[in-house]
Amino acid sequence: MHASPLTANDLQAALAAIHVSAPVHAEDELPSTNSRALELAGAGAPEWTLVSAAHQTAGRGRDGRAWTDVPGRALMVSVVLRPTVPPPRAGLLSLLAGASMARAIRDETGLPATCKWPNDVRLGGAKVGGVLGEALIVDERLAALVIGVGVNLEAPGDVADAAGIGDVAARPLLVTFIGRLHDVYSGPDAELPERVKAAWLPVADTIGLEVDATATTGEPVRGRAVGIDAFGGLVISTDDGERTVAFGDIVHVA
Repeated sequence: MHASPLTANDLQAALAAIHVSAPVHAEDELPSTNSRALELAGAGAPEWTLVSAAHQTAGRGRDGRAWTDVPGRALMVSVVLRPTVPPPRAGLLSLLAGASMARAIRDETGLPATCKWPNDVRLGGAKVGGVLGEALIVDERLAALVIGVGVNLEAPGDVADAAGIGDVAARPLLVTFIGRLHDVYSGPDAELPERVKAAWLPVADTIGLEVDATATTGEPVRGRAVGIDAFGGLVISTDDGERTVAFGDIVHVA
């Protein structure tokens, strides 16, 4: 039996569990849940507004990549946040969303989901989900942050190294994800980096591995991933000392 796509009642149940009231938009099909959520955020939608879709016709991943789903066989939701942290800290919240979903998958299925820095959710080295954070900056202030999370129930057949988590009930997975996200997000701004580290590091499969990365200057960096910094950057221990990679892709070498 196939799991059903998210409904407006499911989205409302997730918000009720964190004692929040906000608009919800559950669609059968959208070009992109993030694009719709960004439009809503720009029009003044309140924090915790949720947008879901059973299928995306123009789903987006990081760096302009496409996100492909099997219609009705993926959990895809975007949430509008209105953080009071400076824009450079936005990357922490994308990491938090990934950790929250990995933990939700573990809680609801028992599957050992992990996070690969910066935005992949994985099972056994295969990608089952991803996170896309997009900021709305007004007067150099983070006016809103839309975080989209997609998780395959069934892996798209034309996507290499993709996996699915199976026929999981969408509502409890969403409720657990939103609850974990809310628990860590809600707290003093000054302590956000430590809260995110505490949530992300235990489910991160990147830490401790040798990785190939590219520094912001464009030069290659190889070393052992040892942690994340206060902005969500990956800290890599190299022969020449520690380097931090702020964004981009990494390759797990060993």
